[in-house]
Amino acid sequence: MSATPLVSQVDSHNPEKSELISPLLGASLAELTAWVQQQGQPTYRGKQLHEWIYDKGVRSLADISVFPKQWRAELAEIPIGRSILHYRSEAPDGTVKYLLRLTDGQIIETVGIPTFAERGEGPKARLTVCVSTQVGCPMACDFCATGKGGYKRNLARHEIVDQVLTVQEDFRQRVSNVVFMGLGEPLLNTENVLAALKSLNQDVGIGQRSLTVSTVGIRDRIRQFAQNNLQITLAVSLHAPNQALREKLIPSARAYPLEDLLAECREYVEITGRRVTFEYVLLAGVNDLPEHALELSKCMRGFQSHVNLIPYNPIQEVDYKRPNRDRIQAFVNVLKQQNSAVSVRYSRGLEADAACGQLRASKN
Repeated sequence: MSATPLVSQVDSHNPEKSELISPLLGASLAELTAWVQQQGQPTYRGKQLHEWIYDKGVRSLADISVFPKQWRAELAEIPIGRSILHYRSEAPDGTVKYLLRLTDGQIIETVGIPTFAERGEGPKARLTVCVSTQVGCPMACDFCATGKGGYKRNLARHEIVDQVLTVQEDFRQRVSNVVFMGLGEPLLNTENVLAALKSLNQDVGIGQRSLTVSTVGIRDRIRQFAQNNLQITLAVSLHAPNQALREKLIPSARAYPLEDLLAECREYVEITGRRVTFEYVLLAGVNDLPEHALELSKCMRGFQSHVNLIPYNPIQEVDYKRPNRDRIQAFVNVLKQQNSAVSVRYSRGLEADAACGQLRASKN
């Protein structure tokens, strides 16, 4: 019997109805079990296949040694969906950025960010992966290297999950957190992002509350996303406390007024019970003045929210600068005085071209 090169996706409401999908990476245990049964194999082969894909990181079905030799030969041409490492760059702080080559030759970025524990708690307490959701990005934010490279296409479910497995294998450590903050706008690729979130949670074993999806804000998409009742963290890239300044930094903001975006974020909190994190890149002399902080604090009133300040990571394509620490602290102080929850996230891996799109632009 020759192997069928597609997975049958099981519909739990109607088991007789199925949707053919490929490659295998991203498929659930139920889907993989249904597929091995279609091949005339016993049910337990599904669990073996699931283990070899997600726990052992196998890249070819022909390498699954617990499968019968003849069947392995028949499976050799069926894709699992793993990418090829194109380039690897490691910074002194342990952050590693990867360029991954996809089957159509496109190049994407992903980043592994280790957090080292305090003395006595082990060498690495946490490993975070920053994944991409698109090849390039259509949002063209003025300060972002990714937007300068243009947009090519959405990433498929398996191409998102593969990034996490790649980092996990390289670090030889389980990934604890995943942030969808790499190349692309996740909410313009909602179907594949939701499928990848499900796989990362159920197949890779990462808790929903350890998953973060970042968006610049697409009309109605945050509301739609909330209907899935996920316990993930939603991070909204705000970067400005008023509409006029936001339009200068984010072209898409012209079609989505700040007032409407904030209203949709309030709905998200009401539906999910989860607070919204607002990402705010601090650009020296542009959006980092005390009056900007005061204006931002007014945007945060009336719902559960948290401001994550990110001092700018400079890129060659534009002249924006990172504010000094005194300027950053003054901004923080204003927000705290207004009872806004705030933290500062300093970029990791600056020596590794860690700003989104930098490494891809230099090595593509």
